[in-house]
Amino acid sequence: MGVSGCGKSVIGAMLAKALGGVFEDADDFHPASNKAKMTAGIPLTDEDRWPWMRALRARIESAQATGSCYVLACSALKQSYRDRLRGSDSKDALQFVYLKGSRELIGSRMAARKGHFMPSGLLDSQFATLEEPKDALVVSVDQTPQEIVAEVLKKIAR
Repeated sequence: MGVSGCGKSVIGAMLAKALGGVFEDADDFHPASNKAKMTAGIPLTDEDRWPWMRALRARIESAQATGSCYVLACSALKQSYRDRLRGSDSKDALQFVYLKGSRELIGSRMAARKGHFMPSGLLDSQFATLEEPKDALVVSVDQTPQEIVAEVLKKIAR
């Protein structure tokens, strides 16, 4: 979890591979109306997000039923969003990893990426919305993807 451009998709895919699990990106579950708003530079409201959060929670429950490792890249910027994603799961059953970075570093990475529906102009609104989690593993994105994944694996092994 974290703001747009922090590396959720790259790190999530690498982490799932390392764990022998399945990776999905929450962005793929956004309805077209949400993507259209973001593409137009309009931040999503909670009302825009609740149906998306319900779909993500249903996907988490479906993945849990298979018994396999499941990694979902999702911004989950507010505690209320994380609470909805967690449902009644314990911390052992569902762990959040917060990919933390500075506005400057993440902004420069967003400016360099091509073909993503989320414009870098919305990054400030992402940081304004962000409620840093108290119940997540925190990993700095000021390192290589391989180093980030290695740190996550070390932390979840504890």
